[in-house]
Amino acid sequence: MPNKLFIATLFSLLFCCFVTAQEKNNKKKEIPEAISVDSIIEIKSSYNPLAPAKAAFYSAVLPGLGQAYNKKYWKIPIVYGGLATGIYFYTTNNKEYNRYRDAYKSRLAGLTTDEFYYDTNGELLDTPRVSTDGLERGQEFYRKNKEISLLVTIGIYALNIIDANVDAHLMQFNVDENLSLAPHFRINEMDATSNLGLTLNFKF
Repeated sequence: MPNKLFIATLFSLLFCCFVTAQEKNNKKKEIPEAISVDSIIEIKSSYNPLAPAKAAFYSAVLPGLGQAYNKKYWKIPIVYGGLATGIYFYTTNNKEYNRYRDAYKSRLAGLTTDEFYYDTNGELLDTPRVSTDGLERGQEFYRKNKEISLLVTIGIYALNIIDANVDAHLMQFNVDENLSLAPHFRINEMDATSNLGLTLNFKF
């Protein structure tokens, strides 16, 4: 009887040791998983979902400010160059349109004192340099160019906002160098035909 009790006690101790060792092994296995979860959380926390909205808002308030927020300073001169060009052409066409419109109104009033009745030296001419029909065509031409210039300027302003928003999105993507997409061009030596396409490479 004492031998049986001793054997049972020894078996119980061995079982407890086995269970304890197994629990320790399980805890050791859980540590890398916890580290990987923390790493995933840390990686996800680096993504700022409000960054694209901020960049777009800054560019809407002041063109180029969103590009500065994205630290793409080299784009700022391009934004202002495009806006300045659009504004310049709008102003020029608007000025010419007003010239032709004022002269046309003067002709309709029966006056012969508009600027087209004078030459470049300021001398009065018998016939105007631009006819009344020419004034109408000139108004239509410069009015159309003025509207196009305005649309182009608004388009550049909108592109400035879109560029800042998209750039802020792309800056938060992790691009792996092992993944590449490149065009390829091959010539078949058998029949002298060419093949053009895209090649996707992924390195493990």
